[in-house]
Amino acid sequence: MHIDKEQRVRRAEELFMQGFNCSQSVVAAFADIYGYTEEQALRLSAGFGGGIGRMRLTCGAACGMFTLAGMDCGSVTPGDREGKSHNYKVVQSLAERFVAEHGSLTCAELLKLKKGAPITYEASERTAEYYKKRPCVNQIISAARIFAEYLERGAHLDLPKGENWNAE
Repeated sequence: MHIDKEQRVRRAEELFMQGFNCSQSVVAAFADIYGYTEEQALRLSAGFGGGIGRMRLTCGAACGMFTLAGMDCGSVTPGDREGKSHNYKVVQSLAERFVAEHGSLTCAELLKLKKGAPITYEASERTAEYYKKRPCVNQIISAARIFAEYLERGAHLDLPKGENWNAE
């Protein structure tokens, strides 16, 4: 599939800088490909920001990639083990690329939070200081680029079941 990779990556970054969470930024940058409006994409992915509901679990940018993988090749047939397995393989491949670049999928680790740091549902105010001290924009850019590369390679169309699209 031909897409403007740089435009998609820039859009994800812009969305984050406008105040959307990491997952929303990645999903909304690609949702039109799957027939979703930006508003639908933002709602669909809203709960995955901050490491899933700000619990600092799986990085929201990575969750955004995984949500897009579901839109791209998620199984929609009950009992479709082959389709489900294919989607899981794609998700694992995307995760592998993300971890290779960032060292972790875990939000708390990426933010270098101390073990046992308090968890709160209160969203942080988006200020210049917030953006300066958070590495999140790097993960968003990376997740958008990784997903764009996945689409460019046509992996969503021709990845044989059980094959890893990362292999050259």
